[in-house]
Amino acid sequence: MCKPVLYKILFFSCIFSFYSCVAQKQDKGNKEVRERISINEGWKFYKYAATEKPDSLIYDVRPDAVNEDGKAADAEPTMALQVKTKSAVLKSWIMPSGNSFIKDTEKHYTRPVGKSPGNNFPFVQGGFNDAKWQEVNLPHDWAVQGPFYKGWDTEVGGGMGRLPSQGVAWYRRKLDIPATDKGKNIYLDIDGAMSYAMVWLNGQLVGGWPYGYASWRVDLTPYIIPGGENQLAIRIDNPLSSSRWYPGGGIYRSVWLVKTGSVHVAHWGTYVTTPIVSAASATVKIEATIENTSAQAGKFDITTAIYGLDANGNKEKKAAATAKSISRDIAAGKSVVADAQVTIANPKLWGPPPTQKPNRYVAVTSVYQNGRLLDVYETPFGIRSLEFDAEKGLFVNGEKIIIKGANQHHDLGALGAAFNERAAERQLELLGESGCNAIRLAHNPPAPELLDMLDRMGFLVVDEVFDCWERKKTSLDFHLIFPEWSEQDLRAMLRRDRNHPGIILWSFGNEVGEQYTGEAGAAVAERLKAIIKEEDTTRPVTVSMNYAKPDMPLPAVVDVISLNYQGEGIRNGGAYAGLKGITTPPLFPAFHEKFPGKMIISSENAAAVSSRGKYYFPVAALNSAPVKDNAGGNPTEQQVSAYELYSVDFGSSADKVFATMDGHPYVAGGFVWSGWDYLGEPTPYYLSRSSYFGFIDLAGFKKDRFYLYQSYWAPEKPMAHLLPHWNWPERVGQVTPVHVFTSGDEAELFLNGKSLGKKKKGALEYRIRWDDVVYTPGELKVVAYKNGKRWVEDRIATTGSAYKIELVPDRAVLNAAGSDLSFITVKVTDKEGNVVPDAANNIRFYIEGDGEIVATDNGDSANLVPFPSHERAAFSGLCLVIVKPKNHKKGSMTVKAVADGLQQGSVVVKVK
Repeated sequence: MCKPVLYKILFFSCIFSFYSCVAQKQDKGNKEVRERISINEGWKFYKYAATEKPDSLIYDVRPDAVNEDGKAADAEPTMALQVKTKSAVLKSWIMPSGNSFIKDTEKHYTRPVGKSPGNNFPFVQGGFNDAKWQEVNLPHDWAVQGPFYKGWDTEVGGGMGRLPSQGVAWYRRKLDIPATDKGKNIYLDIDGAMSYAMVWLNGQLVGGWPYGYASWRVDLTPYIIPGGENQLAIRIDNPLSSSRWYPGGGIYRSVWLVKTGSVHVAHWGTYVTTPIVSAASATVKIEATIENTSAQAGKFDITTAIYGLDANGNKEKKAAATAKSISRDIAAGKSVVADAQVTIANPKLWGPPPTQKPNRYVAVTSVYQNGRLLDVYETPFGIRSLEFDAEKGLFVNGEKIIIKGANQHHDLGALGAAFNERAAERQLELLGESGCNAIRLAHNPPAPELLDMLDRMGFLVVDEVFDCWERKKTSLDFHLIFPEWSEQDLRAMLRRDRNHPGIILWSFGNEVGEQYTGEAGAAVAERLKAIIKEEDTTRPVTVSMNYAKPDMPLPAVVDVISLNYQGEGIRNGGAYAGLKGITTPPLFPAFHEKFPGKMIISSENAAAVSSRGKYYFPVAALNSAPVKDNAGGNPTEQQVSAYELYSVDFGSSADKVFATMDGHPYVAGGFVWSGWDYLGEPTPYYLSRSSYFGFIDLAGFKKDRFYLYQSYWAPEKPMAHLLPHWNWPERVGQVTPVHVFTSGDEAELFLNGKSLGKKKKGALEYRIRWDDVVYTPGELKVVAYKNGKRWVEDRIATTGSAYKIELVPDRAVLNAAGSDLSFITVKVTDKEGNVVPDAANNIRFYIEGDGEIVATDNGDSANLVPFPSHERAAFSGLCLVIVKPKNHKKGSMTVKAVADGLQQGSVVVKVK
C-alpha cells in the first residue's frame, strides 16, 4: 500500500456572491459609479391556464413527459431520447447569453440577424394592457399556493410535490431609466428562474437561461431607452417530469438592475486566495477582471483595500491593509486581470463554531482613470486554511473538524421555492441547534443569499451543481440541455461562489448515470473536473456515488471520495437482505484501500424516515429496518413510526450510520439525508406531498430523531429525550417500548416513581431501550448519567384532554422593511399547559392589524390542505402559522387561533 498523501489547501476565501456584495453608489457626484437596484417589487404576472394553449415562443422542442412517480430513488438513469426540431425555436437567440462562460471563443454563439422572435407578441409590448394580470413581488413561486393534486396518475405526483409547478407564464415590469443613465451599461441580474427563462426589453429578445437553478445576467444596454419607460417581459416555461423533487415555478429568487460605467469590474469579477495563512499573518492575493466596454482604449488604475467586518457585516473604519495601485492598459472591448497582493497581520480567521468564529473581511476594489473614480466593487471574505487528510480527515485552521452535516433541498416548506432570508435562517438555526456544522446543497446551486448566510453563521458547505449529466433520471430533466449548457452552468456557479470561505468542496454530480458507463462516463467527469480546476485551484472536487465501485473508472477522477449510502452498505444484511435494487456491502474499507491518498466523506447517509409523534407497534427489534406497510409504516394514515428505527430500502437508521462512522475513523464525516423534510419525494407513500426523511418536519418542528442526532453531534451538551409520548388509553396493560436518546452513557427509567432499571449504552449503541415496559398512565422519568455522575433528566406524562390553544412566535418583533416573517407555533394543550400529543383539532386562524397570514402547516406529509389556508388541523398536537408585516407599515398585529371546544389563543406581534 502506498503512503497516504496529505491533500492540503491553504486558501483565503472571499465570501458573498457578486449579487449580494457589489458596492452601492460611492461617489454621488460621479454618475459612472456602480449602482445595484432591487427590482423585486411591482411585477405583473400571468400564467396560462391548463385549458389554454401557450404561445409558441419556445426555447426548444422536448420529448413527451413521462410520469415516473414512485420510481425508486436509486434507479439506474437511462439514455436521453432524441427529438428532432419540427418548428421554429428560440434557442439560437438564447445561447449567446452564456458566451462569457465558454472558454474557447471559437465556440461562442452568434446572435442571429434580423428581427428578434416575438417582437410583435402583445405581452412584450409596452402598450399591452396588463391591468387584469396578477400583481406580485419577487421572489415568487407560482405553484406553492396549490391546490395539491390528489390520487394516482395525476399530472404532478408525489415525486414533484403534487403542486402545479408545470406550465408557461409571463412576468412584466416597467423600468424607469432616467436620461442621466445615457452612456451607462445596464444589466439585468436574475438569481434564479424556474425554468427556460427568456427576456424581452422594449419588444426585443435580449437573451435568457434554461437551467432553473443558475444565476445569470443579460445585457440590457443595447435595448434601453434612457429618459423614459422601458418594458421588461420575462417568459418562464417549466416542464412536467423535469425533477425528482419539488422545483417550484417562476422567478423564485431576487432580480436586480445593475448600472456601471463602461469601464468596470466584470460580472463576478474578483477572485481572492492566499498562498500562506497563519495566526501571525495572511498573504492575500486579489485577481480582479476589469472590462472596457467603451469604444476607446485607455490606461486605468486599480486599487484594493481590506477592511474588517463586524458580525452584522459593517466595515471597520480603518483598513487592515491596502494593496499597491496597479495600472493597466485596456483595449476597447477587451478585459484584463489586475493582480494585487497584501499581507494582513494577525488575521481574524474564519472557522466553524463552537470552537472557532466565522470572522470576515471585505475587499474594496476601485477603478480610476486620471484620478477619476469609475467603479467600486466590494467583496466580503474570510481567511482560513483547509487540509484534507486521507487518514485523519478534515482540518480547518489546523483543528480537526468532524463533518456533522445535513443535506438540504432548496424549498422552504409552506413558502415553496420562493427564497426568503428569514425562513432560510430559521432552517439553519434549528440545524445548528442539533450540532450540525455542515450543509450539502442538494443538488443544485443555491440562492446567493443562502451562501452569504452560511458564511456568516459558520457552516461548512459542499456546493453542488448537477443531479444528472447526459443520462436522464426523469424524462425532461437537465439531461436535455447538458451537452450545450454544462460548461456555462458550471463556470457560472464557480465564479459566483468560489469566494465563499464556507465552501470546502465542489460537487459536480450526484448519483449520475455515468457511474454505469465506464470510461465514457469518466471522460465526462474529466471534462467537468478540468473546468473546475481552471476556475478554482483551492478546493478539491468530488462526485457523489451510489453505484460506482472502487475498481470502476469514475472514482479515480475525483479528489475526494463521496459515497451515498455505500459506506454503511446498501440493502445489506439484517432486515435488508433480499431487497431488490442496488446491493453493496459496507464499502468504506474497499475505497480506502484502493485510494489511500484520498479523503472519504459520506455525502448521503441514513435516508431514515419518520412522522413526528406517530408510533406503531410492534417495534423493530434490530437497530435498523426498512419501512414496510404495517412494519414501521401505516399505509392507511400514510405515516411512518417515530421510533426512528426505519429507513427506505437503500438506507439505514441513524444508529446504524453512527456505528459505521465510528467503526471507520478515517472517514471525515458525513451528511444525513436529510436535515429538514422537503416538498416532493415522499417515500414510501407517494400519495403524500412531502418527504419523511428530515429530522425536522416541513413545518420546522423537531422529530424525535433530532435529539438522536443532537446526542451524537453535541456530546458535551447535557440532554436526554424520552419517547414515545405517554397517551395510550388503548394500550393499558400492553407492552409499549420506551427509548431514550441521551448524550449520557447510562440512564435509569422510572414509571410513576418506580425504577424500571438502570442501563448503559453498549459498544456502538446510541440509544438506551426498555422494550418490555407495560403501559400504565402516569409519568415517565429518565435520569441520565455520564462517567458515573448525574448528567440530566427528562420526563413526560399522560396529559389531560385538549383544553386550550397556545401561540408562541419565534420572534415577537418584526422589521417592516423587506420580507420579514414570524413563525408562530400553535400548541393544543391541556389545562396545565402540556401539549396533548395526539390532538388533531381543526384550528381556524384570524389576524387583525398590520400583518398578513402567509401560510399554515402542521408537518404532516400526507396533509393536502393548500398552504395559504387559514384553517388547518393540528398534527400530533402542533400547528404552524406564518405571518408577515403588511405594506411595510410599522405597528402591530394580533393573531388568533380558534377551535371548537377549546379556549382560543392569541398573540401580538409588533412591527418596527
